[in-house]
Amino acid sequence: MKNPHDIILRPVLTEKGYDGIADKRYVFEVAVDANKVEIKKALEKVFPSIKVARVNTLRTLGKMKRQGVHQGRTPEVKKAYVILTEDSKPIEFFEGMV
Repeated sequence: MKNPHDIILRPVLTEKGYDGIADKRYVFEVAVDANKVEIKKALEKVFPSIKVARVNTLRTLGKMKRQGVHQGRTPEVKKAYVILTEDSKPIEFFEGMV
């Protein structure tokens, strides 16, 4: 199995993300090659007091950017929208942000 910290890269801290914290919905940026089962296991290993009910993923392709005659792409991003079970404890990292 991969290292859980290589799968879960960082939390996404936006207004929409903050709105879901009260309902135990969290948003994380994850590795592009990670699947839903790996994301669920990694989150339960990193935060041992939680139980994940559902994981939804969203993949955003990089945009084309130009600088004169040179062109390239911005990096791809994959987000995981995680919903915890009702009997699960909330994630302590987000508690002061609500």
